[in-house]
Amino acid sequence: MTADVKKETLGFQTEAKQLLHLMIHSLYSNKEIFMRELISNASDAIDKLRFAALADDSLLEGQGDYSIQVDLDKEANTITISDNGVGMNRDEVIENLGTIAKSGTASFLESLTGDERKDSQLIGQFGVGFYSGFIVADRVQVHTRKAGESADAGVLWESCGEAEFSIESKVREARGTSITLFLKKDCEEFADDFRVRSVIKKYSDHISVPVMMLKPPAPPSEDGDAVSDTEIELEAVNEASALWMRGRTEVKSDEYKAFYKHVSHDYEDPLTWSHNKVEGKLEYTSLLYIPAKAPFDLWNREMSRGLKLYVQRTFIMDDAEQFLPLYLRFIKGVVDSNDLSLNVSREILQQDPAVESMRNALTKRVLDMLAKMAKAKKGNDYATFWKHFGTVLKEGPAEDTTNQVKIAKLLRFSTTHTDLEEQDQSLEDYVARMQEKQDKIYYVVAENFNTAKKSPHLEVFRKKGIEVLLLSDRVDDWLMNHLREFDGKQFQDVARGALELAGDSEEEKEAQETLTKESEALVERVSKVLENRVSEVRATARLTDSAACLVVGDFDMGSQMRRIMEAAGQEMPESKPILEINPAHPLAEMLDQEPDEDRFESLANIIFDQATLVEGGQLDDPADYVSRMNKLLVEMRQV
Repeated sequence: MTADVKKETLGFQTEAKQLLHLMIHSLYSNKEIFMRELISNASDAIDKLRFAALADDSLLEGQGDYSIQVDLDKEANTITISDNGVGMNRDEVIENLGTIAKSGTASFLESLTGDERKDSQLIGQFGVGFYSGFIVADRVQVHTRKAGESADAGVLWESCGEAEFSIESKVREARGTSITLFLKKDCEEFADDFRVRSVIKKYSDHISVPVMMLKPPAPPSEDGDAVSDTEIELEAVNEASALWMRGRTEVKSDEYKAFYKHVSHDYEDPLTWSHNKVEGKLEYTSLLYIPAKAPFDLWNREMSRGLKLYVQRTFIMDDAEQFLPLYLRFIKGVVDSNDLSLNVSREILQQDPAVESMRNALTKRVLDMLAKMAKAKKGNDYATFWKHFGTVLKEGPAEDTTNQVKIAKLLRFSTTHTDLEEQDQSLEDYVARMQEKQDKIYYVVAENFNTAKKSPHLEVFRKKGIEVLLLSDRVDDWLMNHLREFDGKQFQDVARGALELAGDSEEEKEAQETLTKESEALVERVSKVLENRVSEVRATARLTDSAACLVVGDFDMGSQMRRIMEAAGQEMPESKPILEINPAHPLAEMLDQEPDEDRFESLANIIFDQATLVEGGQLDDPADYVSRMNKLLVEMRQV
């Protein structure tokens, strides 16, 4: 059978064109990263074949030794990186190298800053590592064949990194992929043996398959005879061992960091890591990393997440999400078990009791890593972690009640203690500062930090010097619905229900009772006007500077959570707020003395609308509010 030599010229996806232009013309500060990316991709291809061969060993084609080979040609100014992994067929080549729709290219391009070094660091993180080859090459050839298919099924892909690429059939006897880079004139260094070896050692020493290169020829013998070609052989350039299976004392810090970049496709070093071997009833090894920066798709629920799973050093799957809860989805690393079968599947993992035990232990280990980082006095690693992943960790108390106390100690908040937007105060800090008779942890939830900081509900707390947590992340209302207490202290939303402060004196309580009684007539008039907009109107002593505020009923959903649910298309039951009026405020006094009922109605509605706006809410009828305000302003001018 002869190969189909039909050659096609196809166009790149629009975003791919932008990406290629960037690679060719912009990113020069870290040229050597192309080697890391291409070797990492080759390693992944081998891992995929290892897994596929568990079910069908014919894919090995009688050759089960895995390796990556790097060949240099100084005369031709080329470098070729080959693997004997799973390979690709024609359709997969077009999909993976031509459209790259799954690589997140649009988000990658949106994240560019114009800083060459920072931009180049994004390459691996966004899954576009193959295209880094165009940083050093003005032409790239990919010759590949999928494992298990005939030699005639080989495919040759070629591009100069412009608008088009060509693809044709080309016989390939060996399975796998070879990528040949035709180096630019100013990148000739990557055709030099010593330079390439140093780059491989730097970035790929941890790869569990050998990266082979031609062994440098020995110097001439004493009699001056050159070494014959038959003595030229290949040698491994890297360590070629599973790093996680080595003892912790055997692995250098730089090796841990390099391995992290391999498993995460991140250019930055991790914040910290934990390497642990468990023996006993369960036997497994884990190497877990906490990244320094959030990936671009952290909030995409369809994102790939989880650990790389190995069984007895054999790769099984990427993104085994069963070993960590969703709120720890940012963790990267590997887990290698001796207690799972080699033919394990995602479905079997979900039902395996050993997986549940490992999940519990790995979760505890991650939380302990974070706790250790949080207690460290040197550096700002935990502040960095919280900036990027704090909002994700806030999902924990709802998802993981078993570890709720551990998670609560890791949470950080803005509070009225500093009035700074930076979330750097722990619950332990708050409790340590609580007043003598204070028995609750107070908090306010708002749409953003400024709205929370300026909430009228804080007025009495500021007056009495009582600290309040300022919550403005979208997940905060959800968090506080599940985090009910800390260190024996109940949480209390200052905008929910009637306010009772443990430190109130008898005089203050009597003053409130007197205020309520003296304001009965005003409350009754306002209640009648706003009967369709509020569930109740009452006088309050919680306000010192504001005329009114809105309060949520004890059993009603918070306004922030309601807005989130409505934005998600959920139909919410009708719920009306409580309007609390400060009778001592000049506006309330003016309202109380207003004899004209139409004017009274207009003022009452304005006060309600202003209370809605102050808490970050949306008016049902903004035009009506503007009309009332304009009318009031005109009347004031005429007086």
